[in-house]
Amino acid sequence: MPRNSDRAIWKDTEMLECVSVIPEMDNTASFTFKAPSGALFDYNPGQFMTLEIPAPGGTVHRTYTISSAPSRPRSITITAKAQPTSIGTRWMLDNLKPGTRIRAIGPAGLFSNVDSKARKFLFISAGSGITPMMSMTTCMWDEGEELDVVFVNCAKRPSEIIFRQRLEHMASRTPGLDLKFVVEEPDPYRPWTGYQGMFNQLMLGLMAPDYLEREVYCCGPEPFMQAVREALAGLGFDMGHYHQESFQAPVAREEDMPDLQDVIPDETEAEITFATSGVTAKVAQADTVLAAARANGLNIPSGCTFGVCGTCKVKKSSGEVHMVHNGGISEDDIAAGYILACCSHPIGKVAVEV
Repeated sequence: MPRNSDRAIWKDTEMLECVSVIPEMDNTASFTFKAPSGALFDYNPGQFMTLEIPAPGGTVHRTYTISSAPSRPRSITITAKAQPTSIGTRWMLDNLKPGTRIRAIGPAGLFSNVDSKARKFLFISAGSGITPMMSMTTCMWDEGEELDVVFVNCAKRPSEIIFRQRLEHMASRTPGLDLKFVVEEPDPYRPWTGYQGMFNQLMLGLMAPDYLEREVYCCGPEPFMQAVREALAGLGFDMGHYHQESFQAPVAREEDMPDLQDVIPDETEAEITFATSGVTAKVAQADTVLAAARANGLNIPSGCTFGVCGTCKVKKSSGEVHMVHNGGISEDDIAAGYILACCSHPIGKVAVEV
């Protein structure tokens, strides 16, 4: 057996051979590959590969983040979750077995902490967006770095947290890996004592009180990542230390990075009309509807002032606001035109029934 230093680096001109398929949960599995030539894999933790999949209707190309770490170079693993409409991943779950060979392109991608000068990290993911975080965490673990990672993963239920046992095993052996799991609901007949609900600013402050000092990496569906961005921006986080990768559309080149165009309230002038009271006020976008009401002698009942209790719910009759709440209002109320005055910022001209 030659030493690692004598072995070639795998190139995507060579097909991969599947060596194991490990079920992670329903419709989700980790597929591990080796190079038939014995070549080693060289990539950055967090990067992705594109697989050429011989699906029944014709060849399809699907991109998957690598869940293994380059510190273990003899094999490479991707972890895939099949959605109801999946074609490529469905074929893999049904057909990919040890010994099967498949063509792959890559590795590629910019989402990695390999060149970061930071020493404190906050990894936030949802669902299978956990895969690049697993790769980065494993690589730092293997290289003997003194970890300072707050690792947040959000899932539908506790049973759907991918890599939970492996992460808990790692965390039990170092104080530097702080796991925080958030679920929408518990599994039947299995009590859940952790965080429950949708990820929000309150959870962030409890999970990582020093979040302003951390480099943030986020991966998941776009609505989830937008909620994370809004939570961070609303708390004054320097977004220059925020990095994201959508598991639906990984980015390979700097010029392909999306323009996020998030609304961040600033000192731009806005106008609020309190229709019931007949008062119109010029304010800044950075002001909340609640603050503007109080400044003009109007009373909107309020409690927490943090978007939790729902006491300050009012009807918006026209215009747009930027609202980042923490669970104090339902989607049905939002659709009906209600807002929480304490965490709603006016954009342009707005009228509320106060």
